[in-house]
Amino acid sequence: MGQLHGGGRDSGTDLAWAALGGDPALTERIAYGGPPGLLPARLPVLPLARATVAVCALAAAELAAQRDGGPIPAVRVDDGAVATAFVSERHLRIDGRAPSAFAPLSRFWRTADGWVRTHANYPHHRARLLHALGLPRTAGVPEAAAELAGRRAEEIQETVYEEGGLAVAARTPEDWAAHPQGKAVAAHPLLTLDPLGDGAPPRALPPLAGAPTLPAAGLRVLDLTRVIAGPVATRTLALLGADVLRIDAPQLPESQDAHSDTGFGKRSANLDLGSRTGRATFEELLARADVVVTGYRPGALDRFGLTPEALVARRPGLVVARLSAWGDDGPWGGRRGFDSLVQVATGIAALEADPGSASEDSQAKRSGTPGALPAQALDHGTGYLLAAAVLRALTRQTRTGGSSLATLALARTARWLVHDLPDDAGRDGRGQQPEPSDTGAYDLAYNPAHHLRDSDSPLGRIRHALPPVSFDGAPATWATPPGHCGTDAPVWR
Repeated sequence: MGQLHGGGRDSGTDLAWAALGGDPALTERIAYGGPPGLLPARLPVLPLARATVAVCALAAAELAAQRDGGPIPAVRVDDGAVATAFVSERHLRIDGRAPSAFAPLSRFWRTADGWVRTHANYPHHRARLLHALGLPRTAGVPEAAAELAGRRAEEIQETVYEEGGLAVAARTPEDWAAHPQGKAVAAHPLLTLDPLGDGAPPRALPPLAGAPTLPAAGLRVLDLTRVIAGPVATRTLALLGADVLRIDAPQLPESQDAHSDTGFGKRSANLDLGSRTGRATFEELLARADVVVTGYRPGALDRFGLTPEALVARRPGLVVARLSAWGDDGPWGGRRGFDSLVQVATGIAALEADPGSASEDSQAKRSGTPGALPAQALDHGTGYLLAAAVLRALTRQTRTGGSSLATLALARTARWLVHDLPDDAGRDGRGQQPEPSDTGAYDLAYNPAHHLRDSDSPLGRIRHALPPVSFDGAPATWATPPGHCGTDAPVWR
């Protein structure tokens, strides 16, 4: 890490820490550094990335201090490490091979009245999209483009949704603010962290001993998440010492490449909750779990008795963290969604549009080529906020007991980015340059290789991004590399 420019305030960090209910004085423990100009965008993407990582690291340091009885360790945030981690999936290499990214049918499409974005990375989503459009399963980009060009974006969105697929019409921020779902999202804060039941006594965690400091050591986390945001959160909890067991339904396909990026430190098991045996195994795991993290659309897990209230009734003292795309209420509350689609719906794609393709008026923005953030920042940022919420809940429970529910949504993070997150004095977000150290001038050149590492794994030789969460005594990387999806036994260590 390069020269840090000391403790101080970062307004985005202060806002996120306040949303987590943290003591505002603790943000003085954070030192910032790194080269300027990373994750360039019209919106304050780097300030979002920096703030979410900062509060996650501070929440980890706070829990470490609570467990060992010492002072809160100093927290360090390096913009180079943060920017590298926010595009970790792009840096991943497995025996030199770059992982597959978006599928051909996951992209923007010109429609009769604007633009629509589809998501078809999973085979079942691709099949549903083509079926909704009346196209054969063998259809590709030319056939889909011809079909979509003659339809209205809203009609495409609703037709594909009715078939269980994913398509979202591009909107401006003003369009989204007037949309019923946009209004529902605007009624909520960035995140909520609330008590859930009051019968459990204060959580007794054993004191930490030795180094490195692992604030989540000894805790068991059931990970029922997919894709990026939830897995980033649980990957971070695994870094901090938690025993993280990811559970997937055997009938739902998962990308091994995606898991190779977010599976560090975890184990992965398949479990059919619809079967008697699968449910019995899950209940055995739940009986010894400390945290359950879910990332499915609201209502999808209810039939398995996995509402937060039902989980806490069976396991008092549990921390439940729930993530969704659009939020828990509103007309889209039960819809599936991904970072790329939330960017399109909330107006981020319009704000990041190619400046040469549209003027500033709303009608031109509807016809101009939409853009995208330089990272899937809603996913990654929400993931670090989710991990921070779990860590803060655990700290609070050691003092007051009870169970806790953390609720986050990609659309809430998007609103924070567009409307609420300050962009302090330019895209660097700090308003100042790093100061030279006693040993020489600070190197402003950004080299992502400084934040990457090669590791052996069951998958082969992996080149991966290092974790950006850093504080005195924090581990430099994960204890174990990722393995093959669904191949571990569904048991605690």
